[in-house]
Amino acid sequence: MAGMRFETSQGMKLGQTMGLSPKLIQSAEILQLNAMELQERLELEVEKNIALELVLPGSSEDTERRRETGREDSPQGGGSDEFERLRRMERQYGDQWNSDGDSRRAVRNTGERDAKMDAMANAPSRGASLVDQLLEQWSFAEVHDPGVRAAGARIIEYIDDDGLMQTPLETIREQSAHLQGCDWALATLQSALTRLQAELEPRGIGATSVREALLIEARLYLDAETDLDRAEAWGDAIELLGTYYDDILQNRIPKIRDKTGWSAERLDAARAFLRRLDPSPGRELVPPESTLIIPDVVVEYDPESADYTARLADELLPRVRVSPDYEAMMKEIELDAKARSFVAESVRAARSIIEAVEQRNTTLMRVVRVVLARQREWFEQGPQHLKPLPMVEVAEMLGIHVATVSRAVSEKWMQTPRGLVPMRPFFSLGTENADGEEMSWNAVKAVVKEVVDGEDKAKPLSDREIAEALEKRGITIARRTVVKYRDQLGILSGPLRKRH
Repeated sequence: MAGMRFETSQGMKLGQTMGLSPKLIQSAEILQLNAMELQERLELEVEKNIALELVLPGSSEDTERRRETGREDSPQGGGSDEFERLRRMERQYGDQWNSDGDSRRAVRNTGERDAKMDAMANAPSRGASLVDQLLEQWSFAEVHDPGVRAAGARIIEYIDDDGLMQTPLETIREQSAHLQGCDWALATLQSALTRLQAELEPRGIGATSVREALLIEARLYLDAETDLDRAEAWGDAIELLGTYYDDILQNRIPKIRDKTGWSAERLDAARAFLRRLDPSPGRELVPPESTLIIPDVVVEYDPESADYTARLADELLPRVRVSPDYEAMMKEIELDAKARSFVAESVRAARSIIEAVEQRNTTLMRVVRVVLARQREWFEQGPQHLKPLPMVEVAEMLGIHVATVSRAVSEKWMQTPRGLVPMRPFFSLGTENADGEEMSWNAVKAVVKEVVDGEDKAKPLSDREIAEALEKRGITIARRTVVKYRDQLGILSGPLRKRH
């Protein structure tokens, strides 16, 4: 067998490559930021660039600037030179804008106290996590066996955000064998779990399933009830959970009545009490965080022109400008070469970020104007009249790259006469109805929801019947498409929607 030999060699290769300049990367990053993200980005840029200043909304500088420009620098107008420069950049670099660059953010550290950092330090901290709150409760429980106390603390670490402990005790035993303070026997873990379910609040935390959590809560209500009729209803609710849980989930109410012999009133009373129970007791301690949304664009109806107009929602957002002091320093002849170079570079970087923001606003407003022209029926008549509007078509109309359109509407919100809506759903493919009118798939979904909302809840429509109802409206889609859209809208199947 011939021997194997490894060799190394050197060679030269001639080729052409194209890379994005830092300025283009910055423009792409700024373009895809929504209003809140843009504000955070500008604050970071001000912190690291001494030649960049924030102009707070409502200040004399901001008022003067708006009065002088008359909002002419707003992207609603957009100069032809700016558009031409944007189109030139797109033709030259557009294909490479598809690759998302990592955000290059740096904060200048001078060792001086920062007012914004002081404000952040004085802001209230986030609430304690669910595990931390449960560990604190467990620390006050009267548990005298140190092994059970250690096992309980360990089990709490496996409780999920819903407050359920769905990890098998055998798994916890195997993963905890190396820890001290407990023998980690299954009997010890089970004893600790039982104590946790009895000690932790709200009741139901530590249950091994949703069914067990509901049973724990229902028994607690039953023990505290003094009214005989209500106590009977809670007893019926516990029986439903213990014996007919699967039938309840599948909405098989007639089957439950046949098996129990209960009257409709008795069964309805028990089901009403079941609705008071919480299948996710842990969420009561750590509720989901609410997300603040600031619109990027405001659309209003102008009765004089009978048209819809758009403007940037930037009244409450800070602006940035180049510091007049540093612009003046560039002209001072007393500065040495090093200082002059530093000032010039800082001013150049400040102008670059301002230009990127203006370009973002220009592109966003150009796209919004296309939406207003093509989706007027949505504003006037509702979601059922949304038209297909592919991003490729918008890009061709504006002479820019499709990736630029995508970035311009990414995570952006629009305040309209119909409420606050995301911009992304305006751009979708679609179909034609029987009358030859175009409809986006999002409009078809809206029609599906309208049909379901108008059905007889005692005899809900099947997926095939929904498809037939759509066909009567001139919309032809398959039954499986109805199922897909129904799932996306969070609509249950017909049997589960039935009201008995």
